[in-house]
Amino acid sequence: MTPPPAPSPRRSRRPTVWARLRHSSPEARAVQIGVVGTILVHLLLIFLLPQLRLRDLTLTNPGNSGTEANSFDVQLAPPEPAPPVPPKPRFVETNPNAPDNVPDKTNNVAAQNQQVAQEKPTPDGKSDRPAITGEPDKPDTAIVSGQLVEPRALPAAAPAPPAQPVPPDSQPPPRAAEAPLPGTAKNQGETPEGLGTNAAPLVPHSVPGSERVEGVPGATSTDNFPIWSPSIRIDPQHPLPRPSAATIKTQARPTPLRENRVGTANVGLTGIDAKWSSYGEYLQRFIDSVQAQWDRILIQSSIYPAPGTRVTVVFRMNSKGEIAAIIKTSTTGGAESQYSCVSAITERSPYGPWSDDMIALLGQEQEMTFEFYYY
Repeated sequence: MTPPPAPSPRRSRRPTVWARLRHSSPEARAVQIGVVGTILVHLLLIFLLPQLRLRDLTLTNPGNSGTEANSFDVQLAPPEPAPPVPPKPRFVETNPNAPDNVPDKTNNVAAQNQQVAQEKPTPDGKSDRPAITGEPDKPDTAIVSGQLVEPRALPAAAPAPPAQPVPPDSQPPPRAAEAPLPGTAKNQGETPEGLGTNAAPLVPHSVPGSERVEGVPGATSTDNFPIWSPSIRIDPQHPLPRPSAATIKTQARPTPLRENRVGTANVGLTGIDAKWSSYGEYLQRFIDSVQAQWDRILIQSSIYPAPGTRVTVVFRMNSKGEIAAIIKTSTTGGAESQYSCVSAITERSPYGPWSDDMIALLGQEQEMTFEFYYY
């Protein structure tokens, strides 16, 4: 028989943590339990703290659910308002015939001071521009249209003609008779207590003076204005008519007007609220110069575009008064209509340097747009 195998020796077992705690002293056991409890508490805080924060956010907005419950709003304090930027002045063309009058308050600038007025007032009208009959799609810078007369240099005075000898047989025209004013006659009543009057009978051709001058009654010549003098003769019995508003021509450039139905209650010559400025005066001279050059080009040209043609030219002017560049042109007619308009702007360049006020307002360059209308 085979003898049974010998029993294997038992492995020695190491004591576990709980066994060590059980067999250790009470003081060491208390310390070990405190360390283990501290570790467990920290682990619980690490895992449970994010859940507690999300729960607090959900309670602050109980009306939302799902993904909306995890959202929150952020409100920032509004920024301080920036200081208001004053609007740039608006150029307008005034009526040269209207009197110079400073308006109370306006953002319009022009070549002269002017207050809004019109010949037929608009009841309760408070507009800063007058009521105008025109077309709705036209520019609204001008308020009157007239005939622009380009200023010319005065010619030198002609030398006086030499004195011509008077022929012996020629006789000067008859001189007007003059009689001094008569004295007064005193008429007294029949009784000393009656009323008396002083009367002066009218004498034909009576003039103030001390001596009587013989002449022909009804003659119009005088010593100051002889009938053969080249000066203007004034006949007191046939005075010349005074010029009226209807006979005075408006010295403004011919331009289409934009319709404006609501005007002002002020009565007078057609005017607009505007204040004088160097910018307004410069731009008015510039526009008048372009208008005069355009008219000269059209007179000398043998080709005239069809009536109703409209040309728009966008250009840039610098502070030296030079046309720096033509940016864009457009027309409703042919190419010939554009050539004359561009030439009217560029041929008289430069137009003079800008003032310091204009440079402060516009900078070193300014983009402008001109519209030309053929009629």
